[in-house]
Amino acid sequence: MADDIFQKIKSQIEKDRVVLYMKGTPAVPKCGFSQKSTQALQAAGARYASYNVLDDPELREGIKQFSNWPTIPQLYVNGEFIGGCDILVSLQDSGELEKLVNAGPSA
Repeated sequence: MADDIFQKIKSQIEKDRVVLYMKGTPAVPKCGFSQKSTQALQAAGARYASYNVLDDPELREGIKQFSNWPTIPQLYVNGEFIGGCDILVSLQDSGELEKLVNAGPSA
C-alpha cells in the first residue's frame, strides 16, 4: 500500500510546480490552517494544484509519511517539501513566498 500511495504522491508533485495538500478545497477550506495557507498562496499570486486529503484517507496518511511531517496542509514546490501552514505564513511575512511560488522551475 505505501509504495502505491508514495508513487501517487510523487506523480502529483511532479505534475504541477506548486502543490498544496489540504483539508477541503481552496474555495471551501475545511480547517483554519488550510484556509490560512490558501490565503497566503492567493496573496502571493500562486498558481497551484491542491488535493483534498479528506476525500482520500490513504492520501491523508500517506502524505504525512511521505514528507515525514505530521500535519496538513503541506506545500510542495518543484517537487520539494516546503512545510506546513506556519512556514507558509512565515514565508509570506518575509516576502519569500511570492518569490518561491513564482520563480519558475528550478534548474
